Amino acid sequence: MKLNFGKLIIYSTSWMLTASISIIIKTTPAFSQTQPAVSPNNSSQDLDLSPEVINNSPVLQRWRNKLPNLLEEIKNDPSFKTRLRLGYSQFPSTGQAGGVNVGVEDVLIGTSGLTVSGDYQAAFNGKRTAYGADLRYYVLPLGNYINIAPVVGYRYLETDRYSTDGVNVGGRVLLVLSRGGAADVSLTQSFVSPGSSEEVGLTTLSAGYAITRNLRLSTDIQKQNARESKDSRVGIVLEFMP
Repeated sequence: MKLNFGKLIIYSTSWMLTASISIIIKTTPAFSQTQPAVSPNNSSQDLDLSPEVINNSPVLQRWRNKLPNLLEEIKNDPSFKTRLRLGYSQFPSTGQAGGVNVGVEDVLIGTSGLTVSGDYQAAFNGKRTAYGADLRYYVLPLGNYINIAPVVGYRYLETDRYSTDGVNVGGRVLLVLSRGGAADVSLTQSFVSPGSSEEVGLTTLSAGYAITRNLRLSTDIQKQNARESKDSRVGIVLEFMP
């Protein structure tokens, strides 16, 4: 009998290859069973950082749990904070009288960009008093480094020459130098009882700088322009950020 050695070799090789693949499939565990689950915590362990650095960094701790959506943060996470204010005021136009000022700035109402602010100022000699409350609506995304807001509210003003009260309308420009209330500058221009014979213009320049995570030092320079007189105020304020 004549054998075809070529075909025999091909058949033998094919059988051996099939048997080898079958053995590998039966003896190798499933891929999903050998791979560890990937989690933010496991990936954070790959960082070449000491535990102290990670524990002292709120940003790293937050990123370990969930990668942030930066665009969403810019849109919704305010670059400024609510501040409770207590400070000293000097009234140069009123015989350099000293006084006190207290207030609250930018209490956010939801995520709408609408905030409430209020303050009280008075000289110790009783010749200057001012208080009021305002609504501000920041028209740009709250996370912006520059923002603008129309202002509407009520204000009462009293000096040794006149007193007036009424609606207070104007605008505010906010420049955030460092997010989260660490540093910012603002300029507010408004008018009390606009269009009336008792109209008073108020120009306020403020700058704040954080000295701790929750405390800031702030300065106010304010011009108060009425037909009867032009007055001024300078304030140094300690601000608490809840």
